[in-house]
Amino acid sequence: MTNPLLDVWDTPFQVPPFAKITVADFAPALDIAMQDDLAKIDAIGQNPRPATFANTIEALETTSELMHKVLSPFYAMAGAHTNSELDALMREFSPKLAAHGAKISGNKALFQRIETLWNSKDTLGLSEEQMMLLKDQYLGFVRSGAALTGEAEARLTEIKSRLSVLCTTFTQNVLADERDWFMELTDDDLEGLPDFLIEAARNAGKEKGVNGPVITTSRSLIAPFLQFSSRRDLREIAKRAWDARGANGGEHDNLAIAQEILLLRQERAELLGYKNFAEFKLETEMAKTPDNVRDLLMNVWEPAKSAAERDAKILSSMLHADGINDALQTWDWRYYAEQRRKAEFDLDEAEIKPYFELTNMINASFHVAGRLFGLQFEPIELDLYHPDCKSWRVTRDGADVAVFIGDYFARGSKRSGAWCSAMRSQTNYPNAEIPIVVNVCNFAKGDPCLLSTDDVRTLFHEFGHALHQMLSNVTYRSLSGTSVARDFVELPSQLYEHWAMLPEILKQFARHVDTDEPISDTLIERIGQAATYDMGFSTVEYLASAIVDLEYHTNVPNDDVMAAQSRVLDQIGMPSEITMRHATPHFAHVFAGDGYSAGYYSYIWSEVMDADAFAAFEEIENPFDADLAQKLENTVLSKGGSVEPDVLYTQFRGRMPGIDALLQGRGLAT
Repeated sequence: MTNPLLDVWDTPFQVPPFAKITVADFAPALDIAMQDDLAKIDAIGQNPRPATFANTIEALETTSELMHKVLSPFYAMAGAHTNSELDALMREFSPKLAAHGAKISGNKALFQRIETLWNSKDTLGLSEEQMMLLKDQYLGFVRSGAALTGEAEARLTEIKSRLSVLCTTFTQNVLADERDWFMELTDDDLEGLPDFLIEAARNAGKEKGVNGPVITTSRSLIAPFLQFSSRRDLREIAKRAWDARGANGGEHDNLAIAQEILLLRQERAELLGYKNFAEFKLETEMAKTPDNVRDLLMNVWEPAKSAAERDAKILSSMLHADGINDALQTWDWRYYAEQRRKAEFDLDEAEIKPYFELTNMINASFHVAGRLFGLQFEPIELDLYHPDCKSWRVTRDGADVAVFIGDYFARGSKRSGAWCSAMRSQTNYPNAEIPIVVNVCNFAKGDPCLLSTDDVRTLFHEFGHALHQMLSNVTYRSLSGTSVARDFVELPSQLYEHWAMLPEILKQFARHVDTDEPISDTLIERIGQAATYDMGFSTVEYLASAIVDLEYHTNVPNDDVMAAQSRVLDQIGMPSEITMRHATPHFAHVFAGDGYSAGYYSYIWSEVMDADAFAAFEEIENPFDADLAQKLENTVLSKGGSVEPDVLYTQFRGRMPGIDALLQGRGLAT
């Protein structure tokens, strides 16, 4: 019996044949793929001919094709529709893949060839993209420990293997807590909740096997519950459960795991010759040094904290006016902020949401991409990993550009958050292949599915990442799409958010779900006026997480991580009424892998650029200017990692930005 993961895929656009794939197929397929990968790697390293760019660097571009073929459907399912069998495989695969990577970076013959090319790079006549690929390969090997020998090399291999296990366990622990906790609501508990939230809670109850509404720790449920519920006692229960994910003791507790991850990362950095993990991580990012990151964070922190403290006084007075003789607590903020928004802007989210139906907002994101970049989206039927997934064929001028897949609804088998991934990235070497791009969100499922304004921005944000993948036009897969510096990758996504709330887009696509009436000019104006409302709160909760992340990886705590977290928050004067957006025990960005470790700051770093970049459209008073959109595609969106990011941004804007546009955009400018 053949393994569908290893067969030739005769599916449309060679999308993984999910209908044929079983969990039992993954382990044997991965073993074969790893053997194939190592055989090709060895052949390159043992090539008797002198090293050339073609027989070494370009040759490496095709070695892992079978690995990608096996792992792309596996990671899609493990992240967005997992089960106990897939969870077990993830725990099994993580150390196996870490060991596989160590064998590659430990291939001395291969590294010698790469090092020889690097040392003679100026004589090779390479293009700019080829030089970037050589640089990435050389630094990747060095930073993976290829230059180490003996005990240091062996210890680094042990560390990588252990980290892979710990990070996988951390992720699964958070998912387990999110899956297991829910709070049943009686009819009396629904006081203050809008209809859309009650319906979403009932749908969540059906998923949990409960005959009635429930609140889970899915952000799409718990955030609006904290925002609308007039039951302070229930808000406290929900908020404490949300904060406690990964810190409930027992087998799913993440505190000791987080501590060990930090210590191992520090040891890894020291083995490679760095003072700390932050210095190691930031070396290849735009920021370059921890000091540069800290300067940016603190320059935004002070005005954000001042704004939050001013707001806290107002919300506290509202709490006391309700006859509650207590300090404003973290479970009170969203509720009173919503009451204040209604009073000051005559803006009720329950009034807004009927205008933001999911399908209309998806069409809005497609429409903007069509006007800016000429893309067209045609629905197609594909057998995917879950029936909720939708798919589109993306074309331009009749030519295929990409396949786009959207997986939008929260469910117990999906990890929290929102993300963009590629089942296949764009390449022109050795043959041209279009990308298969996936957006995953966690919107509360309803009929119809109504979004908040924050949900709409999330939808556009992830689609901005998708455009970065779709519009990629580079030679080598390793440099395509979002294969860029971590503090540059959020620029396209955050920039695209600016189009979500343009009045002309809202007038066309924000239509009332019951009457089909377009949103009124008055409501659009009120939404615009409230755009920076409560920005002190949202900026503080984000920055607190970014600052803690940086400090963890600059000065590793030698005691309990929660004590260390508290020390950092005390040092920066964290308002007691606000919690970190992601506290340590469930800070998956940082502890689920190396992606955003010492790099959570990248959202605000990129926002400095996205605020300045959209200002280019505002300066010419045309958000759909064809020439500027073409320039944006030719620089930022199509080049992937083939050019240094500061060069790309300067090519688009003519200079690097300061933080003034960011502060202005967040309403924090003094």
